[in-house]
Amino acid sequence: MFGPPGAGKGTQSQKLMSEYNLTYISTGELLRKEIKEGTDIGKKVKEGIEGGGLADDETIVKLINKAIRNHEGSEGFLFDGFPRTYVQAYILDGLFIRLQNKITRIFILELPDEECKRRLLQRATEQDRKDDREAVIEKRLQEYHEKTLPLLEFYKNTGLLTRIDASGTTEEIFSRIKHHINEDIRKQAINVVMFGHPGAGMTTQATRLANELNLKCISTRELLQEEVKEQTPLGKQIQPYMEKGLLLPDEIVIRLIEKALMENGGNGRGYVFKGYPRTLVQAYILDGILKKKGHSITCVINLKVNYIELMKRLDERSRTERKMPYDSSATTIVARLEEHEQHSRGVLDYYREHNQVIDVDGTGEIGEVYERILDPVTRASRNLR
Repeated sequence: MFGPPGAGKGTQSQKLMSEYNLTYISTGELLRKEIKEGTDIGKKVKEGIEGGGLADDETIVKLINKAIRNHEGSEGFLFDGFPRTYVQAYILDGLFIRLQNKITRIFILELPDEECKRRLLQRATEQDRKDDREAVIEKRLQEYHEKTLPLLEFYKNTGLLTRIDASGTTEEIFSRIKHHINEDIRKQAINVVMFGHPGAGMTTQATRLANELNLKCISTRELLQEEVKEQTPLGKQIQPYMEKGLLLPDEIVIRLIEKALMENGGNGRGYVFKGYPRTLVQAYILDGILKKKGHSITCVINLKVNYIELMKRLDERSRTERKMPYDSSATTIVARLEEHEQHSRGVLDYYREHNQVIDVDGTGEIGEVYERILDPVTRASRNLR
């Protein structure tokens, strides 16, 4: 968030932080906090800040590193007042490389100098801000025009620069900013793994989620069934495994998934994977497949249903057209559930290590379960990092 002193960066940043669950990182706020707490850094910069100067880059880096480390689980970061120079722009790039993330958008709040002065003098009266004296304001505006504005050349060809008219009410300005943020969110790729035991309702929920969020649903079972139905050479290899409800060799499944992604043309917003991955090895494979497309897993929905309810559902399914070969008896159903349990732990542990698993109660009406899924998926997809 760029803008001259008094343009409202702090106010708009706070609103964005609340609306989109971002961590607000303001160098000014960080420095004021250090001064208030009387830390060594605070004592060092106090005189310079009150005189309208800027803290040195080493001090700023230390403060931002500290702020990022304290909020590594955040859905994103909003920087206010940083970077202010070419050196700091490279520093920020380095921080994002370390985080394996990137800048989503750069806002420039535009407001005439005279209006900035008026706002700051009014703030000085209302909040007793010593750094809002007229002479200090003049110096800060000069610093902005001479050092910060030229920095925009650093981002000139990135396509990230967005100019915002900072005049009008707080809500009017916020609405202008939100328009662009929501545009970014709509472009975000979403890749969801729908996970759960047989009978947990994965197919129903995966299909509904894909339709609502404009995603392509990739069900390994459906891909396999199609191959078997067409009696392709691959289908003939697959059939014995499906009849027994056993895992297929990874080489076969990889080819089917890559084929499904290729048929989608890579133009979709993302995918809902149902029935894959079922092993830790397959979780690594899926990461690799998505990486080739410039995608990654957004979240993993783990539908939790107790064994008694699962047995009941699978028994009911065995008397419908949707029945699976292993639905034929209690013995085969139990074997299938145990086989899933054996392999699923490693998969879920893998995704939990990356804070990607969202546990959802899979019992109740279909619509109720879906509402429990949609909200966390929507929040995960809004991650702007």
